[in-house]
Amino acid sequence: MGNSDDLNQPPGALCDSTANAMERYFSDLDGQTSTDLYAIVMAEVEPPLLSAVMKYNRHNQSKAAAMLGLNRATLRKKLKHYDLL
Repeated sequence: MGNSDDLNQPPGALCDSTANAMERYFSDLDGQTSTDLYAIVMAEVEPPLLSAVMKYNRHNQSKAAAMLGLNRATLRKKLKHYDLL
């Protein structure tokens, strides 16, 4: 998975936006090190993802969980974690 062709996504898709954001992040580091990058990215990406999916599914947790490929309990845990309930 390196480019949008790998995901059958059009140019400008989410994978391209993510790659561009990461390039900016590394550029902004200006040679400094970073730790816990996965946690940093997830904390930035997960809340808007969950909010958008919940809104799309009219706050139906079962449908949102299915769309995300999560079980409902996991979705509820994440929603609570990010104060989205």
